Amino acid sequence: MISEKPWESREGFLIMNPAGTTPVLVLPNDSVIRGIYPAIEFLEEIEIQPKLLVGDAENRAHIRSIFHWFTQKFYDEVTQYILSEKIISRMVNTYSSPNSAAIRAAKKNIILHLDYISYLLSNNTYLCGEKITIADCAAAGQLSVLDLVGDVPWEYNRKVKAWYALMKSRPSLSVILKDPVNGIITPTHYADPDF
Repeated sequence: MISEKPWESREGFLIMNPAGTTPVLVLPNDSVIRGIYPAIEFLEEIEIQPKLLVGDAENRAHIRSIFHWFTQKFYDEVTQYILSEKIISRMVNTYSSPNSAAIRAAKKNIILHLDYISYLLSNNTYLCGEKITIADCAAAGQLSVLDLVGDVPWEYNRKVKAWYALMKSRPSLSVILKDPVNGIITPTHYADPDF
């Protein structure tokens, strides 16, 4: 893993990915895979065990659509506002008064997304059934960014909180939650699966 700050538009990074976005997966033969969807599909085909795209073609399409919901819609309506206003601005030392309208929009929108997560969990342990999928990873990733600065109203929905605690207890996520973020003091519950 190499930390990249895409907002810096580093020349070496732009050579690897002219779009200037993460993630970028560099293979041992120096081939480059750009973007979350191609990287996930590539890893799913060659490496990941257990598989995170499970079931028949219809089920895998459903998982991809939920994954897309969280990596696009949730990000566009919630995460990008908090990330920009409360995290990136601190990391680049340009922190000033956050855009309160953007933060209010994110806090309003997150309620709708928490309701959607609750709906997806109404008959399942995970978002797409009884096995963890890339959809769960995407949703947990978005929530972890928001939780980093204490912006998830966990008291709003106990079912979502219980699911997220289950996700936090997984070794793959628990390791990431222990990584420090420059300039951010995390809430005491952030890395605790029993929060």
